[in-house]
Amino acid sequence: MDTFMLVNWIAFLIITFYALYLFVRVVSTRIAYIRLGKKSEFDGEIKLRLQRVWTIVFGQSKLLKDKKSGIIHVMMFYGFILVQFGAIDMFVKGLSPGNHLPFGVLYPGFVFFQELVTLMILVAVVWAFYRRYMEKLVRLKRGFKAGLVLIFIGTLMLSVLFGNGMALLWHGHEVTWTEPVASMIALVLGWISQDAATVLFYIAWWVHTITLLSFLVYVPQSKHAHLIAAPINVFLSKQVPGKLKKIDFDIDEDSEEEISFGAGKVEDFEQHQMLDFYACVECGRCTDVCPAAGTGKMLSPMDIMIKVRDHLTEKGAAITGKSAWVPAYAFNNTAGNQASAQKEAAATVQSASLIGDVITEEELSGCTTCRNCEDACPVNNEHVGTIIDMRRYLVMTEGKMDSDIQRAVMNIERQGNPWGLSKKDRIKWRDEDETAYIPTVKELKKEGKEFEYLFWVSSMGAFDSRSQKIAIAFAKLMNQAGVSFAILGNTETNSGDTARRIGNEFLFQEIAEKNIKTFEKNGVTKIVTIDPHAYNIFKNEYPDFGYTAEVYHHTQMLYDLVKSGKIKPERPINEKLTYHDSCYLGRYNGVYDPPREILTSIPGLELVEMNRSRENGMCCGAGGGLMWTEETTGNRINVARTEQALAVQPSMISSACPYCLTMLSDGTKAKEVDEDISTMDVAEILALSIHFDDQSRTAS
Repeated sequence: MDTFMLVNWIAFLIITFYALYLFVRVVSTRIAYIRLGKKSEFDGEIKLRLQRVWTIVFGQSKLLKDKKSGIIHVMMFYGFILVQFGAIDMFVKGLSPGNHLPFGVLYPGFVFFQELVTLMILVAVVWAFYRRYMEKLVRLKRGFKAGLVLIFIGTLMLSVLFGNGMALLWHGHEVTWTEPVASMIALVLGWISQDAATVLFYIAWWVHTITLLSFLVYVPQSKHAHLIAAPINVFLSKQVPGKLKKIDFDIDEDSEEEISFGAGKVEDFEQHQMLDFYACVECGRCTDVCPAAGTGKMLSPMDIMIKVRDHLTEKGAAITGKSAWVPAYAFNNTAGNQASAQKEAAATVQSASLIGDVITEEELSGCTTCRNCEDACPVNNEHVGTIIDMRRYLVMTEGKMDSDIQRAVMNIERQGNPWGLSKKDRIKWRDEDETAYIPTVKELKKEGKEFEYLFWVSSMGAFDSRSQKIAIAFAKLMNQAGVSFAILGNTETNSGDTARRIGNEFLFQEIAEKNIKTFEKNGVTKIVTIDPHAYNIFKNEYPDFGYTAEVYHHTQMLYDLVKSGKIKPERPINEKLTYHDSCYLGRYNGVYDPPREILTSIPGLELVEMNRSRENGMCCGAGGGLMWTEETTGNRINVARTEQALAVQPSMISSACPYCLTMLSDGTKAKEVDEDISTMDVAEILALSIHFDDQSRTAS
C-alpha cells in the first residue's frame, strides 16, 4: 500500500469513528433528556402498531395528503435509502482503487439504477427548494437551517456523479450506458490527465464522505431527528386517537414533594410526549389546518412542539450536564451547552416557567381540541394531549381559568349544565312535541317494562331550544322504527367532556363516577346520543373508570335503521346540501359515512362536499370548552367555517352535532344568509322525509 492510500485510510477511519462517536453521543443525550419525563404505559398491541408503521412510515400515507410535498418526500425517502448502496460503492472505490461492490454480472445494472436514483433525488431537491424558497409555502420556514438539508443531499448526489465521472477517466474506462451522467461528465472533461482525474476523484470522494458524516452528526440535533424518532413515535402513538390519560388523585400526604397536577414543568410530560417533540418535522402541516391559527389566533401547534422541544433540550442539558450540541467546542455560545457547563446558565434555564416563559396561556386557551393538527401530522404527534396537560396544570394547580369557562364549569358542577338552569327542568324538553313517546327509565320501571337503549339527550338536547328539535326528531324516528329506549330525565347530568377538555380533570372524574353509578343502577348496556362529545367520552374514556357499554351516535343508529328498511325516506327534499363533519364524530371516531349515507338515501337531496371535508374538515370552533367563550382575537372560527360551506352554494347546511349546528347557525346569521340557507341536523332532515305513523306519549 503506497503512502497516499495509507494516509487516506487513516484519515477515513479517524473521521468516520469521530463522526460515529458524535452521533452516538448526541443520540444518547436526547435519550437522557427524554428519560427525565414520566414513564409511559404501553399496551403491547404489537401487530396493530407495526401495521401503522408500515402504512404511515413506509406507505407515507399522511405525507401524501399533500400530493406535491408527499411525492417529493417519497422520492427523497426511498431514494436516500436506495442510494446508500451507492455510497458504500463510492467508499470501496476510494479505499480500494479499481474495485467495487461484488455484484458480478449484476453490477452494470446496479450502477445504472443508482444513477437513476441519484437523478431522482436531485429532482426532488430542486423541487423542494422551489416549494420552500420560490413558491414560498406559508407553512414552511425559509431560514438557513431549513435549507441546510437540501444542501447536504444535493452535495452528496453531485459528488457521487462527479466522482464516478472522474473514476472513468482515472481508470481509463470507456463511456458506458450504465453510467450516462458520469459518462457525460467524463466526455466533457476528457481532456484532463489521468493524474488530474485521480485528484478530482478524491476531492469529490472526500466531499462526499465529509458531507455524509456531517449529515450523520447533524440529523439527531436538528429537525431531521424525525428520521430516527418518527418511526418509533408512530409505533408508540395512541391506539385510541385523542384519548386523554387518567390522573390518579390518590395523594401521599407524607410526601414532601409539592403537589401539582398536569404539566407545569417539562419533566411532567410523559416520555412518549417528549419523543413527540423530537419527532416534529417542522413541516407546518399542523398549523396550516389549525382553526385557531387560520383565523388569526396566537396558537400554532408546530410552534408549541418546537418551543417545548428547545426548552427540554436546554433544561435537559442543565439537569444532566450533557452538552446539547456537538461537537461541543463549536457550540460553546449556545444556551444548551452553556446550561450544561455553567451553574449560572443552568440555574437560569431551570428557573424558566414552562407556562409563561415558554408557552403562553393565550396559546393554550385557543385550542378547540379538534385534532386536525394530529390528523395532518406525518409523524403522529399528539399535540392536543400536550396542550390539555398544560391546561390541567393551569386549572387544577394554579386555579387559572377564563371567566366565561369558569362560569360554565361552576354551573355544570351545581346544576349539571353550562347555563346553570335548574336540573329539575331537564326533562321539560319532551313537552315540546306530545306526539313523541319519550319515556324515562323510572316511568318504564313503574310499568314493569324494559328498554334496550338509554338515549343520552345531553345538556344541549335538554336545555338548548334549537337542539331540543334534534332530540325530538330523533326520538320520533326511533318510535317509527320500534326502537325500545328510555331517557334518564332529571337524573341525567353532564357527560364531563367540557370539564375534562378545559383541564378540570377532578370535576370530570366526579361526574364520570356519578354517571357510571347511575348507568349500573339502571342496567344500562347500550347508549345512543345526539352529542358526539358524549359519544366519544362514553365510548373511549369511561372504560378507564371501569364502565364499558355499546355506545352509538344517533347517525349510526339511523343509518342501520334506514339500511334495514325500518325507516323509509320517501318524501322528496329538493335541496342542495353540504355536510359539516363534527370533529369528535369524525377525526376522533372515524364516523364519516353513516351521516352521508342517510342524506343520500333521501329523494331529491343533492349532497355537495366542501373543500375541507371528512378527515380534513375544519372545526366549528365549539370544542375544548370554547363553546362557552367569546373569541376576542382574529376572525370567528364558526364564521370562517360557514364561509367554506357557502363557497359550494348550498341551500341547506347539515351537521350531526348540536354544538356544530349552533355554531353554523350563528355563522349564517353573521353572514346574513340565515333566511335563505337553513341549518339542520341529519335527524331533522331525515324526519322531514318520513311519513310518520300516528304516535302518542303513551305508546308502547
